Amino acid sequence: MTRTAETTSAQPHPPAGPAQLERAHSLAAEEVLSRLDVDAETGLSTAEATSRYQRLGPNRLPEPERDSAVLRFVRHFHDVLIYVLLGAAVLTAVLQHWADTIVILLVVVINALVGFLQEGRAEWALEGIRQMLSPTAEVRRDGAWASVDAEALVPGDIVRLSSGDRIPADLRLLQTADLAVEESALTGESVPAEKSSAAVEDDAGIGDRTSLAFSSTLLTSGTGLGVVVGTGEHTEIGRINTMMSEVETLETPLTRQIASFGKMLSLGVLVLTVVLVFIGWSVHGTPMAELLQAAAGFAVAAIPEGLPALITITLALGVQTMARRQAITRRLPAVQTLGSVTTICSDKTGTLTKNEMTAERVVVAEEEFEISGAGYAPEGEVTGEGAPVGLEHSGLRRFVEIMSLANDTDLVRGEAGWGISGEPTEGALKSLAGKLGYDDAEARRLATLPFNSENKLMAVTAEFTGADQSSAGQSSADQNSAEAVQHHRRVLVKGAPDRLLDRAATQLGPDGEPVALDRTHWERRIEALSADGLRVLAAAQRPAHSEDAEALSIESLGEELMFVGIVGIVDPPREEAIEAVRVCREAGIKVKMITGDHAGTATAIASQMGIDDGAGAVSGHQIEDADDDELRRLAQDHHVFARTSPEHKLRLVRALQSEGHVVAMTGDGVNDSPALRRADVGVAMGVKGTEVTKDSAEIVLADDNFTTIETAVEEGRRIYDNLRKALVFLLPTNGGQAAVVLVAVMLGWTLPLTPLQVLWVNMVTAVTLAFAFAFEPAENGIMRRQPRDPSRGIVGARHITQILVVSLMIAAVTVVVFRWRIDVGDDVETARTLATTVLVVCQVFYLFNVKSLEGVSLRPSVLFRNGVAWVMVAVLTVLQVAFIYAPPLHAAFDTTSLSLYYLWITVGAGAAVFLLTELLKLLLYPRHLAS
Repeated sequence: MTRTAETTSAQPHPPAGPAQLERAHSLAAEEVLSRLDVDAETGLSTAEATSRYQRLGPNRLPEPERDSAVLRFVRHFHDVLIYVLLGAAVLTAVLQHWADTIVILLVVVINALVGFLQEGRAEWALEGIRQMLSPTAEVRRDGAWASVDAEALVPGDIVRLSSGDRIPADLRLLQTADLAVEESALTGESVPAEKSSAAVEDDAGIGDRTSLAFSSTLLTSGTGLGVVVGTGEHTEIGRINTMMSEVETLETPLTRQIASFGKMLSLGVLVLTVVLVFIGWSVHGTPMAELLQAAAGFAVAAIPEGLPALITITLALGVQTMARRQAITRRLPAVQTLGSVTTICSDKTGTLTKNEMTAERVVVAEEEFEISGAGYAPEGEVTGEGAPVGLEHSGLRRFVEIMSLANDTDLVRGEAGWGISGEPTEGALKSLAGKLGYDDAEARRLATLPFNSENKLMAVTAEFTGADQSSAGQSSADQNSAEAVQHHRRVLVKGAPDRLLDRAATQLGPDGEPVALDRTHWERRIEALSADGLRVLAAAQRPAHSEDAEALSIESLGEELMFVGIVGIVDPPREEAIEAVRVCREAGIKVKMITGDHAGTATAIASQMGIDDGAGAVSGHQIEDADDDELRRLAQDHHVFARTSPEHKLRLVRALQSEGHVVAMTGDGVNDSPALRRADVGVAMGVKGTEVTKDSAEIVLADDNFTTIETAVEEGRRIYDNLRKALVFLLPTNGGQAAVVLVAVMLGWTLPLTPLQVLWVNMVTAVTLAFAFAFEPAENGIMRRQPRDPSRGIVGARHITQILVVSLMIAAVTVVVFRWRIDVGDDVETARTLATTVLVVCQVFYLFNVKSLEGVSLRPSVLFRNGVAWVMVAVLTVLQVAFIYAPPLHAAFDTTSLSLYYLWITVGAGAAVFLLTELLKLLLYPRHLAS
């Protein structure tokens, strides 16, 4: 693999960038070396490597831009409602009502502080599961091998690889020996990919580019030599990262709705304020200073200044609840968006499945056996025709001996349960042996022929100490010999079924004796298992010759093996994920599997999960060839997509969104990042997810389990319901207060409440009563209703009607009580104190109306299902009692003490509002109340 002198002198190639080697997988190794101007025997010189490093930069991905703490804090002031409040603060400052100014500004700052701290908290939680590897690399420079930091690699560097290495850059493989790479982060493949130095087709997908080793993937077995063809952002991971940065992110439904609501409310407040000032000045001749104070009071009354804080607190508490359920939220609005999801696009491996290979079926001779138990735990049983079977079955014992001894993997029991040290497929075979109680200490290995990607088999010479009861394949004389009784030796082979069939002359018969090989029978059996999405391995054996004890070779295996049987292995679906998929479908949420795995495996798992409805899998090539219209149809009608690339996943998400879907996308690999970023909610895997994936997502699953997504959707729906309840509760407070001020100015009356008293009512109800809705449990049947239409507002027409009617109701009660007490001779301070208390008490009673927003509230299950609500009522009672009787608050708010008689008036007013609201609900929600 050296350059010719002619190539070097005639037309030297400059250091190649990714564009020149975009198709390195389809070029011969010699051509790649020539284009990179490097000799594989000596590597780059130190001077040349330094020169290329200076021109091309370090081998690392660009650091994502992060906003400063100051900018993140200031961003929480960017809200239309906050702007109106700041305007009211300026107005009160001009009028030198400093107490009003200070309180309004405190509300604004506290709201920003809560949001800022919660965002930081989510980032700190995420930091706990982030792991970023910075590997070194074995590089040949100046003809000698040296260990250098991976960031120093440049295109043209010759890199040596061995088992366990993290691939430091994109490499074109030059030499391989049993090389297998775990690259599920890029391809979604559930098993390591076997690699070779042979060029592949130019249009091969990522998962089929066997001549390339990609940056950040893991070498699981074998050794190799490769030349760097891409570094940093020019690697496959870097290309995906660049594509991700160009993806347009979407606003969440909550963000859009709150922004729209804020604009409409602000516009309405400004218009009504101008009307109020004009009428007061032109009709009643009210002094301008008094009108400006009334205008400030009206603005403060109409704006729900507690709303931003309430939304933030509700979302923050939802974040904490989800964190306890293994879902870490990076961006608060994503919690609510989950409640609007109509489609979940999920990866297969590890999310819907266990990511633990499991042997499910064994075929020996004419018999087929079922195997229970999933994962690597040696717990379960083997049954044939419904009856348990053990090692007394000679054929099954022979099969398990082969699969357990021709095996380099060990089962390991840790604190988290059973795992493996080695290769997943071999781990499944060890688990099978454990389920049958087989102990491989009964034999010892004398010689080994390791697995080879070219031969696709592994063989061992095993010596069995003691009498062997299953010595099929030997003559009676041999079995009776003293040597066979004491030290029986056999060559055991496991591998790809076609390779073992090619080398077999006989097969294990029903009576344990060898019979002529029926290849057609076995091919049918293999095809049937493969059609069910199982990965098939075969077992064979022959008697050992004397030379087999010293060494084994592919030639010495010969073609006289006895074919023993086959096993079907699969990464089984999580049982809890099957139930979660069922719940999602019942909730009207479509679940789609998008995986890099093969179509057969994907379809089989999807059928077991209840995802595939018979429409079949769509391949990556079909997605590639489809135009936008065709892709929208495919995305709508199909639920399984196999052998997909990053571009395919991104196109599928866009296609679903163009059809009006709110899409949650899950992923763990870098190849998922662009789609995660584009999705309405990106969900990354916390255990096996890459750094880029986590940075692209709004939610990170700490357990990589699809069930956690389903519970997060349920939590999102609960939060959405509670935000709507909080709005329907909070707005009548503001509406009632604003109506009180508006009516008083319009009629030229004394204001029933001062701006500071208005602010008191707003704040104490927002931080106590409204806060209770953050703890309100989910409504019954929350996951049996269809997803909410994302185009609809957070409150519907009937809710708006309720808000308006209750606002007028509360305003009428307050004004009537105030005018009544003024007319009977009470002073203004007493009447205002009573009016303020009436507003507060009405809100207490209205709280219980809204706890069951569209149902009957006079039920114990509604009144007492949220203990926090009663705690908040108690806290509010203490605050309002202080407002009435504490001298310092008298001075601050111009209030006075009230007798017990006045307090009974407030209770009567609140009870009247409660009963009238229940009657109103009968008119607005008859269907819900009837059910």
